[in-house]
Amino acid sequence: MAPAREPVERVDPVRGDPAMLLAIWSRTWIGWWCLVPVFAVVVWLVLNVKVFAPVDSPRGWVSRGIYGERFWLENRSALPPDHRAVLRLLVAAGSAGFALIIWGLVALAVWPTVFGATLVVGAQLWRIDRFGWLWERVQPG
Repeated sequence: MAPAREPVERVDPVRGDPAMLLAIWSRTWIGWWCLVPVFAVVVWLVLNVKVFAPVDSPRGWVSRGIYGERFWLENRSALPPDHRAVLRLLVAAGSAGFALIIWGLVALAVWPTVFGATLVVGAQLWRIDRFGWLWERVQPG
């Protein structure tokens, strides 16, 4: 597994998702030139992983979430049942949000795009929080 990165990588959904949505939406203003900002967002998301150094110790909220997710991937049975239920809910909310985003971008409708993005980003951040909680519980001392 790749080393965990600093929080900039993990909170990119907060910046990357809206930037990508705006880049795609820009097709109404600039036509096929919208591929330039789409490409720029993709380049940022790819470079971001390589630019920032791995986290040595999880001190911050996002870093603990990254380490908790890594721990969960290696020990799936370590997740308490109530957390499994919440993670399923978050997957459902994120999926519904993604469907709303697609609908909003195709129809050029603002409310499903914004509401969908809010659901997706909210679910991602809540998921990071849950994994941070897990990491804090499994650490000795």
